Amino acid sequence: MGPWQGEWPDGEHWDPELLRTGDRRNVADQYRYWRMDAIIADLDARRHAFHVAVENWEHDFNIGSVVRTANAFLAREVHIIGRRRWNRRGAMVTDRYQHVSHHPSVAEFMNWARQEGLAVLAIDNVPGSQLIEMFDLPERCVLVFGQEGPGVSEDLVAEADAVLAIEQFGSTRSINAGAAAAVTMHAWIRRHVFEQRPAPSSDVRKGAGA
Repeated sequence: MGPWQGEWPDGEHWDPELLRTGDRRNVADQYRYWRMDAIIADLDARRHAFHVAVENWEHDFNIGSVVRTANAFLAREVHIIGRRRWNRRGAMVTDRYQHVSHHPSVAEFMNWARQEGLAVLAIDNVPGSQLIEMFDLPERCVLVFGQEGPGVSEDLVAEADAVLAIEQFGSTRSINAGAAAAVTMHAWIRRHVFEQRPAPSSDVRKGAGA
């Protein structure tokens, strides 16, 4: 968007510099020409109850896309477990508007989650995991994703309240961690924003056999 045309609008949320020179940021149209702190304050007033966490033991390059998706679905906060540094290019600058915290270890992350009263849900297709399509996602939770390859660590799987897997139908063993995060966050949105509860597994089986 180029410089503002016509008389400038009133309001403290407008950024005079952007009104003067134009707004070329990666933001929704409703936030064009707004100050960054005003955008964050508006998002904070509407954020959803779920958090997202990513284990980052080997400098995972998927974290940027997870942060971008968390911003799109208005997650409360993103948590990086392990290494603090991560590649921000995939976030497309959305990390400026998304709260991101760091936890050096699984133990410290779990201590934080318990203090907040959040259900910890690990997302990984490991033996014993439950299908997310059949699981009633709690409203207040933190969705935890492992890094590409190793997946969620054994320590976190052992501490999680539930381990969920995304059903797959092709030949690949797993999907990209960023894609898994997007699918899972959207499942939460369907459940708690659009109130589309998954059907009980018994009903699904009856329908499939009809």
